[in-house]
Amino acid sequence: MKKTKTVNQKVRSIDGKGIMMGRAAYTDDFAPKAALVIKVLRSPHAFARIKRIDKSKAEALPGVEIVLTHEDFPRNPFTRAGQGYPEPSPHDKFALDDHVRYVGDEIACVAAHDEKTAEAALKLIEVDYEVKEPVLDFEKAKGNESVIHAEESIHEMFPIGFDPEKNVAAAYHMEVDDVEKRLSESEVTIESSFYTQAQAHTALEPHTVNARIDYLNRLVIYSSTQTPFHVRRILSQALEIPLNRIRVIKPRVGGGFGGKQAIHGEMLAAMVTMKTKKPSRLTYTRKEVFEATYSRHPMRIDMRLGATKDGRITAIDCYGLSDTGAYGEHALTVFMVTGSKVLPLYNKVDAVRFHGDIVYTNRMSSGAFRGYGAVQGNYALESAIDMLAEKLGMDPLALRQKNMIAEGESSPIFEIMGEGTAGTAMNMESCKLDYCVKRGMELIGYKDKYPRQEIGKNKLRSVGMAIAMQGSGIPYIDMGAATIKLNDDGFYNLLVGATDIGQGSDTILAQIAAEELGVDVEKMVVYSSDTDLTPFDAGAYASSTTYVSGNAVWKAAKTMKERLIAEAARSLGVEPEDIEFQGTSFKNKKDDEELTLSDLSNTLFYNDDQKQLSVTESYYGTKSPPPFMAGFVEIEIDKETGEYEVIDYVSVVDCGVTINPKLAQGQIEGGVVQGLGMAMTEDVKIAANGKLITADFLNYKIPTGKDIRKLTTEFAESYEKSGPYGAKSVGEIGIDTPPAAIANAVYNALGVRIKSLPVTPEKILSALKEKNGKHHMMGMRSHDGRNL
Repeated sequence: MKKTKTVNQKVRSIDGKGIMMGRAAYTDDFAPKAALVIKVLRSPHAFARIKRIDKSKAEALPGVEIVLTHEDFPRNPFTRAGQGYPEPSPHDKFALDDHVRYVGDEIACVAAHDEKTAEAALKLIEVDYEVKEPVLDFEKAKGNESVIHAEESIHEMFPIGFDPEKNVAAAYHMEVDDVEKRLSESEVTIESSFYTQAQAHTALEPHTVNARIDYLNRLVIYSSTQTPFHVRRILSQALEIPLNRIRVIKPRVGGGFGGKQAIHGEMLAAMVTMKTKKPSRLTYTRKEVFEATYSRHPMRIDMRLGATKDGRITAIDCYGLSDTGAYGEHALTVFMVTGSKVLPLYNKVDAVRFHGDIVYTNRMSSGAFRGYGAVQGNYALESAIDMLAEKLGMDPLALRQKNMIAEGESSPIFEIMGEGTAGTAMNMESCKLDYCVKRGMELIGYKDKYPRQEIGKNKLRSVGMAIAMQGSGIPYIDMGAATIKLNDDGFYNLLVGATDIGQGSDTILAQIAAEELGVDVEKMVVYSSDTDLTPFDAGAYASSTTYVSGNAVWKAAKTMKERLIAEAARSLGVEPEDIEFQGTSFKNKKDDEELTLSDLSNTLFYNDDQKQLSVTESYYGTKSPPPFMAGFVEIEIDKETGEYEVIDYVSVVDCGVTINPKLAQGQIEGGVVQGLGMAMTEDVKIAANGKLITADFLNYKIPTGKDIRKLTTEFAESYEKSGPYGAKSVGEIGIDTPPAAIANAVYNALGVRIKSLPVTPEKILSALKEKNGKHHMMGMRSHDGRNL
């Protein structure tokens, strides 16, 4: 790659200083002071029908402006999922309904002149329930007598396996070759089930929205969303408001991680403001964020592997059962990623099958979460790979290196599951996974530390690892666009629909544009995510921004450069090919006459042949080049208590060219820490009645700075020719490997395989007792010599 000025440089975040200084930036900062305060009445039952609701006392309370129930909304089913249209999620949700399907589900909302009055009014709403038998165990959901969705009007937008009478939100099946035949012929097989838990997003900024009617009598929504254009469409369809009467603005977002890739409070704020003609605001409490937004999909994954004695993997069979909770947002797509972004890692198999069901339960909805199914699948597959290696008597790294995907290779799964064009499968034009594994081994000291080292009477140190892949957007579905506008004095506006949710995408996109146009990033003034003023973008999800939106910006910058050269040539009286473009100036190659960008822009605005130079380009991918990662962990574990800590986590990543190495490092290490939380401590727990137990940070343990001793992150030298300046995605790949790496490290230390997340000391001790008990029983013999 040639030397660059801004790309592959550690440019400071363009918004960091202003946010640090406390400038108004976030959604709630822009709520009018006189905005009505919205509070939501939520269900105390996991499953019930509302027989009667009386809001008269609440409406009579002084200071209450309006009380809304299901009777005040159009009865239009929709999905809250912010996805491409038509959505691959069932339309099974109503703004408010006469049924509640989990503890925390919305019943009614109050808008009052202050928070205290709104909360008092909630207590005055009288509700009579017909309590129904809830389904809380997802392994008992399919075909259960309790049917969670019996509404006649709910539907799928296209066939996804939707069967609500059986509590099935979606289903999927794909197979290459004959898996059962190949497994039966395999010389070595292993079979096991793995369980992953619900995980909370824990973004620091809660879900927040405010609404107002502007002077054009249009509804204006400020929302901490990842998908403003999808929010606009869903509001229009559900509330029967013409699309051209809605404007959605996304200010800065204090973390999303997938939890804000959906409608949450926007529907209520919109209706309050439309009915009262007054501004309104709704900010979720921390308890509401925990109990009434999203979590990661819990899954059971049944994995079967077959191999030859020399370690060639011949067959993979993966069955999944996923818990979508009360509503089917992201149900199918999360499940499909469990296969499509995991199974191609081992592309040399003869046969592979991926199939399963996504079921409804009376728990809070599952939804999008960083990793989006891949982390669940990776935990199961990469644990199973270590189990297979042990049975084969092979080093688990050697088994991976023999079977994993390499540059120039492909997988039939890519074509079948939407990662290639008809009749073809995506080819790995950039894949440095082999380097990532070798370099990770060096950094962690694998040869010296595998499988374990005694460091004291009761202490061991061990290492574990996993490999992973992700994607870069959704091919043929998600599109991003960018507009670049030249201003007088020679600076630019970059207008993008792409959604910066704290990951630094505004900075990344400014770097791409500045590099192509030969200026400093300071010359790029970025505006993002306003459905009226910025061009369309699918939003911040599916690791799409750098690759999809970045390509749109790159195209726009190239077109702007062409326009600038043409205007400079006209001004200097030469042909465009006679112009040497130098970013801030243009040089006539024939006589060395120069024209500055500032002079050219001022001439275009005020003097000769006046015009506004503005270009818009869009991009949608025809492939989704995966980033790859090898993750290695070293742990120190106490043999008596099962307690352990992470000594170091090594990440070696192929994400193509890093547009901003510092921001890329932050994305990887942030993902790793979230993955460690999932692996070690985080677990959304409910009581027997469906009520959430882990509804605050006292009861829901996430990793803190005190828990992280060392993170080591390196990037492989790689170039993806289809990406902007050679870049691929980097936002999600970091989260995938920690669960399997931790489970493998614990096994390497103590010889116990933990097959359900999180990997806690309690589970380790229980497994040790079971293991020791079995050994004790094997050592006992009856009087006739038989093992007991």
